[in-house]
Amino acid sequence: MAKKILPFIEGQSEEGAIPVLLRRFISRIGAYDVQIDKPWRVKRDQIVYKVGVLENKLREALIDRDNVSGVLLILDADEDCPKQLGPNLLKRCNKETHLPVSVILAKKKLECWFLGAKESLRGVRGIKANAVIPDNPESLGIGRLENNLEAGSYYHKVDDAPAFAARMDIDKAAKNCPSFKRFIRETERLIEACQE
Repeated sequence: MAKKILPFIEGQSEEGAIPVLLRRFISRIGAYDVQIDKPWRVKRDQIVYKVGVLENKLREALIDRDNVSGVLLILDADEDCPKQLGPNLLKRCNKETHLPVSVILAKKKLECWFLGAKESLRGVRGIKANAVIPDNPESLGIGRLENNLEAGSYYHKVDDAPAFAARMDIDKAAKNCPSFKRFIRETERLIEACQE
């Protein structure tokens, strides 16, 4: 039976984009025996700040899922410090499940990763043909992404995030966004752990 990674995500951007990115990583490393389960959506503030909510959601998600071999929790860091929040969330997950778990916090927002590879997205879903990667893209927000759209276009998370994830230059995003580089490293580690 195929082994599955269960993504825990918080929003519409992640719900569409993360499975696309995970499949790209699976293809990149040739781990074709690993599949991506349907993402389990959670409310960020509840699982971060309310005691027991993350643990309950994780337990609930794993009850009805067959063949889950690993869990990927991916959230926006927003204003929280990723270096403090990430280990805390990982510790809480590890108390609840014996499965391999990776916790990834996109610094500020997932959309910053698209900014870090913006030149590879020229012409995709309204991104301007002359769009360039800004300095320190992880310090910016969604507004900066929207400012790079052609007149009359707007960022629509449900449609645009998966399209950007499918076309973005992964290596460029990793070079410009340390949290995306960590996402790649942790995802590859999780995929390898699922194959053991």
